[in-house]
Amino acid sequence: MTTPATTVEIRQDEILTGEAVALDVQPLGFFLRALGALIDVLCGVALLVLFFFVGSLIVGGLRLDALSPILTITMLVLVLVVIPTAVETFSRGRSLGKLAVGGRIVRTDGGATGFRQAFIRALLGVLEIWFTFGALAGIVATFTPRSTRLGDLVAGTYCERTRAPRLPPPAAPVPAGLDEWAAVADVARLPDRVARRAAQFARSAPGMEPGARQRAAAAIADEVRPFVSPVPRTDPETLVIAVVAVRRDREYVALQRIDDRAATLTGSAVEAPRGFPERSRRAASRAG
Repeated sequence: MTTPATTVEIRQDEILTGEAVALDVQPLGFFLRALGALIDVLCGVALLVLFFFVGSLIVGGLRLDALSPILTITMLVLVLVVIPTAVETFSRGRSLGKLAVGGRIVRTDGGATGFRQAFIRALLGVLEIWFTFGALAGIVATFTPRSTRLGDLVAGTYCERTRAPRLPPPAAPVPAGLDEWAAVADVARLPDRVARRAAQFARSAPGMEPGARQRAAAAIADEVRPFVSPVPRTDPETLVIAVVAVRRDREYVALQRIDDRAATLTGSAVEAPRGFPERSRRAASRAG
């Protein structure tokens, strides 16, 4: 008997590791990538001006006019290819511009880049950034899902966002005086659309203007009441916050039970089945 194949859907902001684990990553946006590239280009121009100034002093002082073209080509190769490759190699995908905008070049599988990827990106960057003044890089990045330029497509890389957004404040607990109601309340029938509105209100209520806060609480409470049993005798805002807190606590308990059951089933296993990821087996052993 053959086992039917399972199709795994991977969204464009996810990468699939070697252990078939989908990681949710955020690529850097087009405008931030353009700003980082502009900063790197300005640094390169400053280095070119500095090197040409020093080179002109050396050539003029030593009267080495025959070596002038060689020095010019050497400085161009040094600034456009060698230095960017060395910076990205030793900083693991970072540069001054990427540090400023909060980005880092990584492989398409999420791993750190090396010399080969940095060299390919720098070599093609001469064409798509310097020779075309960024026009080719901008056109290619506009039509790719992760705003990758031609060098990224050839090297198998993209720019990952390294600055995580600020975590939202913790959700409020069940309001005082409603603990007995929370133990017996039926809130499972709440539609997803109403549940999302209620959860959004519970997060943003402390920063809302009082009048708008009361109106929003009254409107959401009217949508919540038909799906809550029994309905507590309290004001609309407290009702919405209490329903959100009860649903959150019950979902958390359900997830804990799933984890405990998985740990119970896998914790006593002495040896993992054939093909089971080694790292996942160790994590399951620690959990058990």
